[in-house]
Amino acid sequence: MFREANSTLVDREWRIAEVCQRLEHDLEVLGVTAIEDRLQDGVPETIYTLRKAGINFWMLTGDKQNTAIQIALSCNFISPEPKGQLLLIDGKTEEEVGRSLERVLLTMRTTASEPKDVAFVIDGWALEIALKHYWKAFTELAILSRTAICCRVTPSQKAQLVQILKSCDYRTLAIGDGGNDVRMIQQADIGVGISGREGLQAARAADYSIGRFRFLRRLILVHGRYSYNRTAFLSQYSFYKSLLICFIQIFFSFISGVSGTSLFNSVSLMAYNVFYTSIPVLVSVLDKDLSEETVMQHPQILFYCQAGRLLNPSTFAGWFGRSLFHAVVVFVISIHAYAFEKSEMEEVGMVALSGCIWLQAFVVTLETNSFTILQHLAIWGNLIAFYVINWIVCAIPSSGMYTIMFRLCGQPSYWLTILLMVAAGMGPILAIKYFRYTYRPSKINTLQQAERLGGPISVSREYRATTTTDRERSCSIINHSTEEQKPSLRTSSFRFS
Repeated sequence: MFREANSTLVDREWRIAEVCQRLEHDLEVLGVTAIEDRLQDGVPETIYTLRKAGINFWMLTGDKQNTAIQIALSCNFISPEPKGQLLLIDGKTEEEVGRSLERVLLTMRTTASEPKDVAFVIDGWALEIALKHYWKAFTELAILSRTAICCRVTPSQKAQLVQILKSCDYRTLAIGDGGNDVRMIQQADIGVGISGREGLQAARAADYSIGRFRFLRRLILVHGRYSYNRTAFLSQYSFYKSLLICFIQIFFSFISGVSGTSLFNSVSLMAYNVFYTSIPVLVSVLDKDLSEETVMQHPQILFYCQAGRLLNPSTFAGWFGRSLFHAVVVFVISIHAYAFEKSEMEEVGMVALSGCIWLQAFVVTLETNSFTILQHLAIWGNLIAFYVINWIVCAIPSSGMYTIMFRLCGQPSYWLTILLMVAAGMGPILAIKYFRYTYRPSKINTLQQAERLGGPISVSREYRATTTTDRERSCSIINHSTEEQKPSLRTSSFRFS
């Protein structure tokens, strides 16, 4: 009967349903098989830690509603305590979904300022209606929600939800382990793929690939934070050192009658960014302001990255002002120390260049939090390389710099001038940093001091953004996969985004 119904060309689904209804009637159950979908080790702890870091979570799954809620409870995605609240958006028609969505929105508005764990649940059918007819209301709901469970969703709906969160000025991270997650991963700002039993499609489409879900905690808190700090310093310092030499050239053009003459010779200008200043800052990618253990114990400090505290117009203006101040110090001291002594202009340029190199070495030293042998070699070895290169160039009679560096290094006034430049240039910066570390320390400074003293590391309060405009909001979307987990195989029950 079933084979006949399955082979018909007209009303096939209706005939199959009719046959099933006739056959599956008055049956005696002989046995039932249940398959447990186990979570990987560390999934609840990872979600709990990342929530403390201020990251919002959305679960996107193809499972039915009850299964999705039970999984969310088992992995700390939603709170089982009475303070937690689960809001349901359902309906089969446009009017039903609209009323349900408005009811949830009203609850979200009233509880937005309260410390409650409120989450909403929506299925794929209601989601399709909401995205089609209530886009504005659903977008407002996405802004107010810290946690959401979207069940019975399709791959296209996953990508669509990521796009909505991005339009709300969120930074999104998507993580998945199956081919159904590829569109979601590619749509997010950062895509993380988990290589497992469902294949390597997600891992190949992602920006990062990990082997276990619990590695996401280390990826974000440790590597993500270190990368942000290093990128912030590298980019701003690169502008600083380039602006420093440019400002000196501008100042010199005023006293030279805007003749277009350069204070520095062509060899020095060519080697300035290539050899003299690039190596120390590149080695700074190894810098760590806090140990990995401290960062993992205090996930709240990720707020400084989310709020853009180290890379914003204010910090860039600070580096801009530092380059201008150092340019004034180097130019004024060089001119007064040598130009008025009827020295050659090449000597004045070499003195100014030496001051720039010394100042930048001390700036990198001051901004470095942890030193290794490689960093010491890069900073101080770079200074030695500066003099070695110039001695070699000055030994060539046709170079235009013949014997200049030899004469300067033999003059006590040259070293006194360098010392004066370093003292005048770094003194105010050291004073400002001392005031901040002593009287207005940040939570990062407090943890750094605790690490150096070797005492217990603790923070009195959490690091939260007080206003929406003061923080860079971040969001994570999760997708659940219902497949059996075996310890010997790499497969994740969850996918984040």
